[in-house]
Amino acid sequence: MKIVVVGYDKMFSSLILGTLESQNKIVGVFRHERVSIHPFWLFFKDIFAPGRDLSFLKSYNLHEIKARSVNSKTFKREILKLNPDIILVGSWSEKFKKSIIELPKIGTINCHPSLLPKYRGPNPYMRVIMNGEKETGVTFHLMDENLDTGPILMQKKIDIVQGFNGDTGETLKNKCCNLAKSAVCELLTSLNDDMIIPINQSKKEATYYPQISEKDILVDFTKTAAEINALIRALTPWQPAYIAHKNTFFKIKGSVKFFENKTKIKKPAVILKKKGNMLWITTGDNKIAKISKVSLFGTFCGLLTPLYMRFCVKAGDICR
Repeated sequence: MKIVVVGYDKMFSSLILGTLESQNKIVGVFRHERVSIHPFWLFFKDIFAPGRDLSFLKSYNLHEIKARSVNSKTFKREILKLNPDIILVGSWSEKFKKSIIELPKIGTINCHPSLLPKYRGPNPYMRVIMNGEKETGVTFHLMDENLDTGPILMQKKIDIVQGFNGDTGETLKNKCCNLAKSAVCELLTSLNDDMIIPINQSKKEATYYPQISEKDILVDFTKTAAEINALIRALTPWQPAYIAHKNTFFKIKGSVKFFENKTKIKKPAVILKKKGNMLWITTGDNKIAKISKVSLFGTFCGLLTPLYMRFCVKAGDICR
């Protein structure tokens, strides 16, 4: 079969490697930098600071589709010329138009890193850890005009390591991408040799989570130590968590460890102690969170952190 692969980052490369291992032919690839960076700047970037995706594509001498969008006339002309059996999508920001989805002979297939219909949306790696899920996986589904809603072709599961030394967003992403590599090889072989019956997603079981918001990255110390730890692990390494203090915010820049609270203060979200740029704060399950380094939020505010910690932070302050 002839395949066009669309995507970016590790999921993109995993799908390419899995497709090559399946002995199918990749006739074209479309990287996300073509969409996210203006062609003028991308020209110089590709010369002086090429991204990982470009370096990877060049190492396998793959034909790159040069367009500004998957919905552009240029992309459509290229697909008609290449005449692929499948467009395979792994991580993408645009919504595909129906006219593009219907171009391949077999179909346009998306690889979504969750067990659909649960955790539709852009950040399943983070969300499943935040919500304390014990398993996740990858889902290959036919694309339609909506996001992550098309009929399921194949699913593969993996366990999520929870707990204080559990998976981070990054380690879970790596696990899902590695799983996708082997799964896409199996999927394409099955599509080539056998009949796969698509299964419609259950609307009753469907959940959708939007982009991570400011509210999502703010630590709520009325929650348990396990919940706070899960939030920080989920955001690692892409996004720091924040602590609200009075009318400003601290960025957590160091490690967060938890200890039993043996003090007389049982109320959650109370600063028990400060030392330099370190804070000790009570949690909702009567533990103490020790934050090894914080910094004031803002471009130059980090320089003011020592002064703020000395004169504005007091034991007994509440963090919300």
